[in-house]
Amino acid sequence: MIGREFFARSVHEVAPELVGATLLVDDVGGTIVEVEAYDQEDPASHGFRGRTARNESMFGPPGHAYVYRSYGMHWCLNLVCEEEGVASAVLVRALEPSHGLEAMRARRGLEQDRLLCAGPGRVCQALGITREHDGLPIDRPPFTLHARAREAEVVTGPRIGITRAAELPWRYALAGSRFLSRPLRRA
Repeated sequence: MIGREFFARSVHEVAPELVGATLLVDDVGGTIVEVEAYDQEDPASHGFRGRTARNESMFGPPGHAYVYRSYGMHWCLNLVCEEEGVASAVLVRALEPSHGLEAMRARRGLEQDRLLCAGPGRVCQALGITREHDGLPIDRPPFTLHARAREAEVVTGPRIGITRAAELPWRYALAGSRFLSRPLRRA
């Protein structure tokens, strides 16, 4: 199990180490295959302009969830890093689904496993993550996070779906995974 202390360091160290870990919410989930890092100095980060009611959890203690609504439609899960008061987090972009497949298929209305968790909104819908999960510790139910069982080949590239600082190579993905939200374009 990965505990909260794992997250009490640079988001740029944590993000690539999460690739290959297993994330479960109420025993539903799979292997993390894609993440993006956002730090407090990053103009694309929700915490860049300071603390608000929406991003409060991003400033909270490391090893907690920061869940927000994207475009008013999709929930997105971030894992808070660094020390309390520093707004840095890792966005979970995609999973390779492996646990609770029937629950994920029902929530997503899909049979095709490749698309169940290919994107941050899809991850949250498939795992049943909502605003109610915001601020919860990652090392206690309903969350379970297991370290990767074997070494993973992690590739990097520019982040996607943002307009500011998109060129930064802070998107980390499992090499060769067919479960990514989008193919990785190398930086």
